[in-house]
Amino acid sequence: MENGEEGGTGVVRSVGMENGGEDVYSDKESDVSSADHLVVMVHGIVGRASDWKFGAELLVKMLPDKVFVHCSEKNMASLTLDGVDVMGERLVEEVLEVIKRKPSLRKISFVAHSVGGLVARYAIGRLYRPWGSRTEEVLVDEDKEKLKGTVADLEPVNFITVATPHLGSRGNKQVPFLFGVPAFEKVAGLVIHLIFRRTGRHLFLNDFDGGKPPLLRRMVEDDIEYPFMSALRSFKRRVVYSNVGYDHIVGWRTSSIRRNSELPKWEDCVDEKYPHVVYEELCKACGAEQSGSLKEDYCLDKLEEELVNGLSRLSWDKVDVSFHKSKFKYAAHSLIQVKDEHMTSEGADVIQHMIDHFFF
Repeated sequence: MENGEEGGTGVVRSVGMENGGEDVYSDKESDVSSADHLVVMVHGIVGRASDWKFGAELLVKMLPDKVFVHCSEKNMASLTLDGVDVMGERLVEEVLEVIKRKPSLRKISFVAHSVGGLVARYAIGRLYRPWGSRTEEVLVDEDKEKLKGTVADLEPVNFITVATPHLGSRGNKQVPFLFGVPAFEKVAGLVIHLIFRRTGRHLFLNDFDGGKPPLLRRMVEDDIEYPFMSALRSFKRRVVYSNVGYDHIVGWRTSSIRRNSELPKWEDCVDEKYPHVVYEELCKACGAEQSGSLKEDYCLDKLEEELVNGLSRLSWDKVDVSFHKSKFKYAAHSLIQVKDEHMTSEGADVIQHMIDHFFF
């Protein structure tokens, strides 16, 4: 049953769902019938579905006959403190409910902000189904991979994260507002659960449930229970959008899946159409031997190095963003998502870049 208001621009319709979340799609019946690509947009910590309002509506306006967007809200507000795994399970339920409502869907993509990117990574591990058995050679060499699986029985296409702490938040300068002071960072790791509860433990890699490694460590391989990496590998394209500075919540290194020595020198702008995009690169997949042989960065601990190595076994498009000239630059963590519509001029080009490079 639908509730809430149906927002009308004459092009896009937004419908709040009784069981959480918001569906965004074209106002034209012919477009709705032909749109077979589900785009699941996931908000960050203490967020809600409306955080993606600008991005969802622009996506539908530009691709009305191709996409059906669902802005997730089963983990809104304080529910985002329950842990990445618990939130991931809720997202799984939500995605399956959307597909049940629209059985004509054939493809699926995820666009997630902040911790929502980790939640989405967990969820796809639960929703993934392989076509058949895989050899170790196929798992290591992405270019030779012939067999793809499905996510929620749909074809996986784009997996996009925006300012997501893929390497966690405990490393040096991974949470910039702690100023890179080791003493502050150490104390934060000890007390983070008092503020962000179980999610805080996951982000600071100090959860050891039942003697298991931290959840983020388990998510860079095919866990005994869930094939997290096979699920991520099944997407045609994986993208990370990262703030190079002024994001006081998520550091550049963790959001871009890089070692400190790999952070690039960036220019003011690489394309006038996208004034806030300052660097782009395609990072090819590294085999297990290659990633394991890379020299460890002086500021990475062993666990963080394992996360970098694990995720680097897949190819990633990396897009670096800077709001250093903006009067709202200290809100970079929200600007990159266009969370506040009053600031659309500051981050709209980043969303436009995302849509212009979207795969189908």
